Amino acid sequence: MSEEKTAPQNAVVIKKYANRRLYNTSTSTYVTLDDLATMVKGGTDFLVYDAKTGEDITRSVLTQIIFEEENKGTNLLPINFLRQLIRFYGDSMQAFVPGFLEFSLDNLGKDQEKYRAQMLEAWGADPFKAMQDSATRNMAMFNDAVKMFNPLAALTGMPGGMPGMTPPGTGPKPQPAAAAPTSKDDLQALKEQLAAMQQRLDSIAGK
Repeated sequence: MSEEKTAPQNAVVIKKYANRRLYNTSTSTYVTLDDLATMVKGGTDFLVYDAKTGEDITRSVLTQIIFEEENKGTNLLPINFLRQLIRFYGDSMQAFVPGFLEFSLDNLGKDQEKYRAQMLEAWGADPFKAMQDSATRNMAMFNDAVKMFNPLAALTGMPGGMPGMTPPGTGPKPQPAAAAPTSKDDLQALKEQLAAMQQRLDSIAGK
């Protein structure tokens, strides 16, 4: 069964053809990336499928929309944030990043009107600096949360943890464990650490 057949009924289906043209099956019209960007801003949920294979390519199309917006001069993503994000690819903490970013942006979206008013009051014509500062604080908060996972390094083989944490070989030499934990023990420990991280993030977000 192709992924297209499992699409939610309330989602608009967009098909992408080999000539890179995008077809809105709900309106029976061809659309552009700008049209899709407008749909996102208007809260219209859609999924994009390869017209030939039925593969879900929504992620790549949304990424392309962001790329196009950045090329227009709307620099929403700070350089330091992009560099930090690239560093996470292939890192042992990579799996935690999507959830944290979604958590952070969800909170921002819920209170966007409040944040917008605060930014206009504080920064006037330069709200993007406020957004950059907010992104920097979010990444700092993420790094602080990850530091709680130092004990997890022994389980995951994390090479030195996150940027800003003590590099391997520079801290106190760990004592050898009495016995190597089983894979079941590892999984349980990881679950407990994840639960602790979620509680910490909820606590920080509630301040």
